[in-house]
Amino acid sequence: MGLKAFFKKAFGDMKESAKQQHEVDKANFNAVKAESKATWEEAKMSPSARQAMMQEEREKQIAEANARTAAAQARIDAAKNRK
Repeated sequence: MGLKAFFKKAFGDMKESAKQQHEVDKANFNAVKAESKATWEEAKMSPSARQAMMQEEREKQIAEANARTAAAQARIDAAKNRK
Protein backbone atom coordinates (compact mmCIF):
# COMPACT_ATOMS: atom_id res chain seq x y z
CA MET A 1 0.00 0.00 0.00
CA GLY A 2 1.36 3.36 -1.00
CA LEU A 3 1.63 6.41 1.19
CA LYS A 4 -1.22 8.14 -0.61
CA ALA A 5 -3.56 5.17 -0.08
CA PHE A 6 -2.53 4.96 3.57
CA PHE A 7 -3.46 8.58 4.26
CA LYS A 8 -6.66 8.30 2.25
CA LYS A 9 -7.74 5.32 4.36
CA ALA A 10 -6.65 6.97 7.62
CA PHE A 11 -8.57 10.19 6.91
CA GLY A 12 -11.59 8.20 5.76
CA ASP A 13 -11.55 6.26 9.03
CA MET A 14 -11.28 9.49 11.02
CA LYS A 15 -14.21 10.99 9.11
CA GLU A 16 -16.38 7.94 9.80
CA SER A 17 -15.38 7.94 13.46
CA ALA A 18 -16.28 11.64 13.76
CA LYS A 19 -19.71 10.96 12.22
CA GLN A 20 -20.38 8.16 14.68
CA GLN A 21 -19.21 10.24 17.65
CA HIS A 22 -21.50 13.05 16.52
CA GLU A 23 -24.45 10.64 16.61
CA VAL A 24 -23.49 9.59 20.16
CA ASP A 25 -23.15 13.23 21.24
CA LYS A 26 -26.53 14.08 19.72
CA ALA A 27 -28.22 11.18 21.53
CA ASN A 28 -26.61 12.15 24.84
CA PHE A 29 -27.65 15.78 24.39
CA ASN A 30 -31.27 14.77 23.74
CA ALA A 31 -31.23 12.50 26.81
CA VAL A 32 -29.94 15.29 29.07
CA LYS A 33 -32.47 17.70 27.60
CA ALA A 34 -35.34 15.29 28.31
CA GLU A 35 -34.07 14.61 31.84
CA SER A 36 -33.91 18.35 32.53
CA LYS A 37 -37.46 18.81 31.33
CA ALA A 38 -38.63 15.91 33.52
CA THR A 39 -36.91 17.46 36.53
CA TRP A 40 -38.57 20.79 35.81
CA GLU A 41 -42.00 19.20 35.47
CA GLU A 42 -41.48 17.32 38.73
CA ALA A 43 -40.51 20.57 40.44
CA LYS A 44 -43.81 22.12 39.35
CA MET A 45 -45.88 19.25 40.81
CA SER A 46 -48.25 19.88 43.68
CA PRO A 47 -47.04 18.75 47.11
CA SER A 48 -49.56 15.89 47.24
CA ALA A 49 -48.53 14.64 43.80
CA ARG A 50 -44.86 14.90 44.75
CA GLN A 51 -45.53 12.95 47.95
CA ALA A 52 -47.33 10.21 45.99
CA MET A 53 -44.46 9.99 43.49
CA MET A 54 -41.91 9.73 46.30
CA GLN A 55 -43.99 7.01 48.01
CA GLU A 56 -44.09 4.99 44.78
CA GLU A 57 -40.31 5.35 44.47
CA ARG A 58 -39.81 4.19 48.07
CA GLU A 59 -42.07 1.18 47.54
CA LYS A 60 -40.13 0.29 44.40
CA GLN A 61 -36.82 0.51 46.30
CA ILE A 62 -38.19 -1.66 49.12
CA ALA A 63 -39.37 -4.29 46.62
CA GLU A 64 -35.94 -4.31 44.93
CA ALA A 65 -34.20 -4.65 48.30
CA ASN A 66 -36.49 -7.53 49.29
CA ALA A 67 -35.75 -9.28 45.99
CA ARG A 68 -32.00 -8.87 46.56
CA THR A 69 -32.40 -10.24 50.11
CA ALA A 70 -34.30 -13.27 48.83
CA ALA A 71 -31.66 -13.92 46.17
CA ALA A 72 -28.89 -13.67 48.76
CA GLN A 73 -30.73 -16.04 51.08
CA ALA A 74 -31.11 -18.53 48.24
CA ARG A 75 -27.36 -18.32 47.62
CA ILE A 76 -26.70 -18.87 51.33
CA ASP A 77 -28.97 -21.92 51.39
CA ALA A 78 -27.35 -23.32 48.26
CA ALA A 79 -23.90 -22.83 49.74
CA LYS A 80 -24.89 -24.58 52.99
CA ASN A 81 -26.31 -27.56 51.07
CA ARG A 82 -23.05 -28.05 49.12
CA LYS A 83 -20.98 -28.80 52.21
